[in-house]
Amino acid sequence: MKIRFALFVVLALMIPLVVAAQNAGKESHTLYGGKSGQVQFPHHMHQAAVADCMTCHDAFPQKAGSLDSLKKKGTLKKKQVMNKTCLKCHRGLKKAGQPAGPTRCNGCHKK
Repeated sequence: MKIRFALFVVLALMIPLVVAAQNAGKESHTLYGGKSGQVQFPHHMHQAAVADCMTCHDAFPQKAGSLDSLKKKGTLKKKQVMNKTCLKCHRGLKKAGQPAGPTRCNGCHKK
């Protein structure tokens, strides 16, 4: 637990440096999470942890509202990003014994 907290602190201190270098995206986003509740997505923390933006953004453009727009058009399946990107990454990190984000729905979705 102490290691995770220390990693969180290090990432939190790195975020302003990474953001200044990239100058891209909002600090955080509130994403529509359906019946399970909204998702507070710490964008800058993910930017600091994942070097390549296309790791996530290959599925959707870097544009506000793109997830909802693509879902409405039927181009993006309802849980596609969560299952194929978010959970896959979080579970892979956890399995490797590295600090990871939530691996259960209620870890991100808040009512």
